[in-house]
Amino acid sequence: MSNPTRVLHYAFCCAMMVFLVGPILAVVPISFSSAGFLSYPIPGLSLQWYEKVMAASGPWLPALRNSLIVGTGAMALATLLGTLAALGLARNDLPGRSFLLGLLIAPMVVPVVISGVAMYFLFARIGLTASYLGLILAHAALGAPFVVITVTATLRNFDTTLVRAAYSLGASPVRAFLTVTLPLILPGVLSGGLFAFIFSFDEVVVALFVGGPEQRTLPRQMFDGIRDTIDPSILAMSTLLVGVTIVFMVLLARLGRGTGSKPGSKA
Repeated sequence: MSNPTRVLHYAFCCAMMVFLVGPILAVVPISFSSAGFLSYPIPGLSLQWYEKVMAASGPWLPALRNSLIVGTGAMALATLLGTLAALGLARNDLPGRSFLLGLLIAPMVVPVVISGVAMYFLFARIGLTASYLGLILAHAALGAPFVVITVTATLRNFDTTLVRAAYSLGASPVRAFLTVTLPLILPGVLSGGLFAFIFSFDEVVVALFVGGPEQRTLPRQMFDGIRDTIDPSILAMSTLLVGVTIVFMVLLARLGRGTGSKPGSKA
């Protein structure tokens, strides 16, 4: 690629980044505004909205706690089920493998509103609506496909002769998985788990259908705040979430580097 073409490509990428990320970063200065409403230019700097977000008596910290509880539970369950499903799909002799893979990743394709309505009717019949367990199960079902995809991609470079060698040395299937398979596919498992946590932490539609007043998550609280009344405290929380998102992106990039390596791959 010639230098002028490369410069043009870099310029286009930078312009697209500004176009996509610029509106998100525009909320950061307003979160430090001393005004009681959203306006540009800001009349002065103040941390009053961050103090409101961090107030123990306010709605933001309980919503953040609920999001962390639901996100952690959904991540753990989705990682477990998604990893087991990916290991089963890695078998070449599995009948209907393509159909099963399409079925497992269907929650990523089906509109989340349809998933929310279906989960509401199902969980209402078995008494799981307005409960932490129901919300965790719903988010785990929607987050498991991310784990299936990342672990399946990692298993493509996995050398199965290492597992057979462990069997020949007397290792049980569980021990061979814990000592041979899991360390080699761990980057894919962690990446899928992080994707599942981020999805659960950001999801609002299913939380509206399945969750109750006690399970009000952070995205739901932000949705209700935007619908009822808008104050810069929402932007303060959004700024904090942007910072957390950047940290997660760095972690995913580092894990992606590990996933791209080929330890134990076939020669």
